Amino acid sequence: MPNKILIVDDEPFNLDLLEQELSDLGYSSERAGNGAQALEKIDKLSPDLVLLDYRMPEMNGIDVLREIRQRWKDLPVIMITAYGTIDVAVEAVKAGADDFVTKPFDSEHLAVVVKKALERSRLKQDVEFFAEELGGRNRLVAGNSQAMLAIVAEARKAAASKSTVLLLGESGTGKELFARSIHDWSERRLKPFVAINCAGLAKDLLESELFGHEKGAFTGAHQLKKGKLEFAHGGTVFLDEIGELALELQTKLLRVLQEREFERVGGNAPIAVDLKVIAATSRDLEAAVKAGSFRADLFHRLNVIALTLPPLRARKEDVAALANYFLQMFARETKKNFSAIAKEAQEKLYAYDWPGNVRELANVIERAVVLGEGPELTAHHLPARVIGAQPASVPVEASFHDAINGYRRELIVRALAAAQGNRAEAAKALGMHRTHLMKLLRLLQIT
Repeated sequence: MPNKILIVDDEPFNLDLLEQELSDLGYSSERAGNGAQALEKIDKLSPDLVLLDYRMPEMNGIDVLREIRQRWKDLPVIMITAYGTIDVAVEAVKAGADDFVTKPFDSEHLAVVVKKALERSRLKQDVEFFAEELGGRNRLVAGNSQAMLAIVAEARKAAASKSTVLLLGESGTGKELFARSIHDWSERRLKPFVAINCAGLAKDLLESELFGHEKGAFTGAHQLKKGKLEFAHGGTVFLDEIGELALELQTKLLRVLQEREFERVGGNAPIAVDLKVIAATSRDLEAAVKAGSFRADLFHRLNVIALTLPPLRARKEDVAALANYFLQMFARETKKNFSAIAKEAQEKLYAYDWPGNVRELANVIERAVVLGEGPELTAHHLPARVIGAQPASVPVEASFHDAINGYRRELIVRALAAAQGNRAEAAKALGMHRTHLMKLLRLLQIT
């Protein structure tokens, strides 16, 4: 379908001329003789672009443009004027015009301006579409448990600050999704989000990946390469599995956190970067510091705002919400007709302990959707380990101990959230001394 362009001008001759020009360029056009008629036609026809005369009676072009920006903020508008002064151009751009052309029309210039405006609009729509598609897969679904709601509230506060965030918890608890969400909630959301897996590469390769290298820095370095820290400038860098970082690289990373600068491998010129740093690990970093495998100064630089994501077995009330979200997502991706989870299947999902946490639940639901037929996900769609797993397989003492600690954790997190982080108030609400609460916070690793 050809692009539809609305021409707005109070002079019939100009309307005829522009209509012919656009037709010769392969565009379909509609016409309006004044501002009120233009707004009515935009509402009715949804054009792809508006060519808008600057000087018209009653509503001039700027007035119409401002109304368009109020009601259709993404509709591209090109201002037409016989008064090609800088002041007119500045006024039009300030009011939201994408570009402007002057009378008498130059056919080639008009063709270029219209083409560029339409291409920019189409590119923006494509970016928004793919961002929405990607965002769907990377959406943070925290669930409804008090523990997760409290962590989300803290994460939103962390997003509003420039402070470093450390995400702790078992593998598969959703640390990268939390990191992406913190970035999306922050003022840096339109800047890059760059994720780096510190456990996925050998030390030398990881050093080059993080910091980049100069041409000739080592055998095979045939050209300059920018590192991911450089690409993340202005945005957020997510350092996953930070506990696996080699000691030599820990020293270089510490300089980034302290000075906000680094040097490429083989280089000696400092490169300044503006970054929000989010790190994550499933390791006990305090134990690693005591063992000498992790720098204490780096740990303290990272441990500004620490958020511990609980395992899925400690928040079973979130299983149903997560499972239904994954069901809808994978059904949409595979174009399968799945719309609900049968009661028996829900009970099996709830009973399973999920050692692989949210990631394992997502994989189980994806497998069920890919291999099964809808519209209902039933127990026979689930793998044998989920159907046949018995809670009794866990030692009674261990399960009882975990259950008690999970309940204590939930009560304390809920009290802290209600007290807005004031530990004295939380202790009072829980009916215990503040010193006792502090011991429990350390015991249960609540930060």
